[in-house]
Amino acid sequence: MAKEIERKFLVRSDTWRQHISKSSCFQQGYILSDTDRSLRVRIRDKADALLTVKIGHVGLSRDEFEYEIPLADGLEMVAMAQGNVIEKTRYNVEYGGYLWEVDVFAGAHDGLVVAEVELEHDREDPPLPPWVGREVTGDQRYSNQWLATSAPQAERRNGLSLKA
Repeated sequence: MAKEIERKFLVRSDTWRQHISKSSCFQQGYILSDTDRSLRVRIRDKADALLTVKIGHVGLSRDEFEYEIPLADGLEMVAMAQGNVIEKTRYNVEYGGYLWEVDVFAGAHDGLVVAEVELEHDREDPPLPPWVGREVTGDQRYSNQWLATSAPQAERRNGLSLKA
């Protein structure tokens, strides 16, 4: 069983763009979504599809299972997803010996930019790049699951900030 341990931050400047090592475009939708579990399908670069099951949430950690599926199946599932289909470009940026993933959202969440760093254990304290702002780890309003299953207009009413 794989564990996902990550911290998430809003991004306050574009200086990270100088250090991009890779990028991918994603479309992702949620087939099932509950408070402590989800079933997500993700299309990457219009070339492959992944089915991801996430269960639980203890601190920064949760169980994650991921499987490649046929692209045609993934596209069909995205079309049947609940709520909004997430559209974003993910950029890989190295900083302080860590791989940071910067997600620039488009579509229903245009303007939102968040950075995540995956950790080996939940007590790990990576150096923070100067371009990250407020930490939003644990704030469900910034989770892809919430963004997909909540109406974009509700973001402003519920205090979701697009700025660091």
